[in-house]
Amino acid sequence: MLWLALPVAQAAQPPRTILLVGDSLSAAHNIEVGTSWPALLQKRLADMRPPRALVNASISGETTASAVARLPALLKRYQPGIVILELGGNDGLRGLPLGEIHSNLSGMVREAQDSGARVLLLGIELPLNYGPQYRTGLRAIYADLARDDHVPLVPFLLDGIALDPELMQSDGLHPTTAAQPRVLANVWPALAPMLAGK
Repeated sequence: MLWLALPVAQAAQPPRTILLVGDSLSAAHNIEVGTSWPALLQKRLADMRPPRALVNASISGETTASAVARLPALLKRYQPGIVILELGGNDGLRGLPLGEIHSNLSGMVREAQDSGARVLLLGIELPLNYGPQYRTGLRAIYADLARDDHVPLVPFLLDGIALDPELMQSDGLHPTTAAQPRVLANVWPALAPMLAGK
């Protein structure tokens, strides 16, 4: 009797996970969640082949110190291939020491890398009234980390948005619903090359 080997159906691979850890800029502050740039990103990722899943672990008010405490559990739970860090704005608004911000962000970058994930760093700029020295120092943190830890960087998440009153909420800090596609457009060119093989 001749037995024919029939092909076994391959189980569908689960979506490859991207973890976003951020603050209110990524947590749909005063806008509908479904219109936020992470929600727009998730739609784009779901249409890819293979599909990717975005876990948005952003929390309004998040600082680098509180994110440091949360990151290990998030990495263990989701085992992401890519980690997007959008942090530092709240630290800066509170005038926290730049050395502390650098240390926290550096620690998170390296912890994510040690877990096997690649990291994308999203930088933020402070309002002009914070003074050139502190603003320049915060900006330099992101550039230094990108160089030293070999991670891609979006220098300013709200580039082309923050100075346009039509695209910013009345607080002058958070982008409107209309601005969300523009935010994603700032992120996508840095993220897209990272998706190959992750």
